[in-house]
Amino acid sequence: MLLDVQLDARPDLVADRARELVGTGIAGLFTFEGPHDVFLPLATAASVVETDLMTNVAIAMPRSPMHLANTAWDLQLMTKGRFRLGLGSQIKPHIEKRYGATWSPPAARMREIVLAVKAILASWQDGTRLDFRGEHTQHTLMPPTFVPGPNPHGAPPVLLGALGPLMTRTAAEVADGLLVMPFNSLRHFRERTLTAVAEGLELAGRDSVAIYPQAITAMGRTPDEQAAADLGVRGLLAFYGSTPAYRPVLDVEGWGDLQPELNALSKTGDVAAMMALVSDEMISTIAVRGTPEECAAELRRRFGDVAERVCCYFPGYDAPLAAIGELAAALAA
Repeated sequence: MLLDVQLDARPDLVADRARELVGTGIAGLFTFEGPHDVFLPLATAASVVETDLMTNVAIAMPRSPMHLANTAWDLQLMTKGRFRLGLGSQIKPHIEKRYGATWSPPAARMREIVLAVKAILASWQDGTRLDFRGEHTQHTLMPPTFVPGPNPHGAPPVLLGALGPLMTRTAAEVADGLLVMPFNSLRHFRERTLTAVAEGLELAGRDSVAIYPQAITAMGRTPDEQAAADLGVRGLLAFYGSTPAYRPVLDVEGWGDLQPELNALSKTGDVAAMMALVSDEMISTIAVRGTPEECAAELRRRFGDVAERVCCYFPGYDAPLAAIGELAAALAA
């Protein structure tokens, strides 16, 4: 398997961090929609390293499909064909109160956004007339002045992040790939995710869709390294577990009653109490835990028969560069 890791640096420090990470032997870098812009670091990285780059994910609802298509097109040029546009939704409070955008049922909305972006990209690449008419967005005007194509590297793939059955079916139906959300377990992935993928493929009459799992990784070779990794991952699992959208994963494992308890604590800001509710068993079940070799073995066990590459990130702690390189080597072996 190939390894992608998060490009986890401020935009002004991205160039050096990208060089460090690529030097470990990884296959690609991804960004997510966090405290900094999701696209700008990739533009910087494209100028200093030759590797696969991806958004995982860019929040799509507040953005125009035209803006998404333009940025993806230019990053595809800058990376010489090594860019993937990963899109995702968000929960209603974030869309309305953080982005100041309009909320609508996310699976249907994301389906339309993916199709709109792909229609724009195809119009530029193939020279066909742009005529996309959806419920939330319409794209029917494309004067020659605004056509950048064709792209010598082809149109970039459009991927969709998903966890629940509706969004997962949507990704399998219309996207070029499924980005499996990281708060997951082997049982949930096998019983729920892959079942929804099969349903989406059947709806679309497709044979397959690329699957890109993402894994929260608690990696350490020494007791001190493992303790630091466990602490960082425990905090993230507590945050994710407090969100109602992620309860199905806890339900599958018999921990569903924990979600409202974590949610109530999150409203009081008692992070320590939230983290205390996350057991070691939860870390090993939802995250991937152990030495680089142990993490690689678990990643192959979970995803090796359905995915050619996996996205790992190391929340709340600094994974040594040597360990990242050892993880990449173990996955490739």
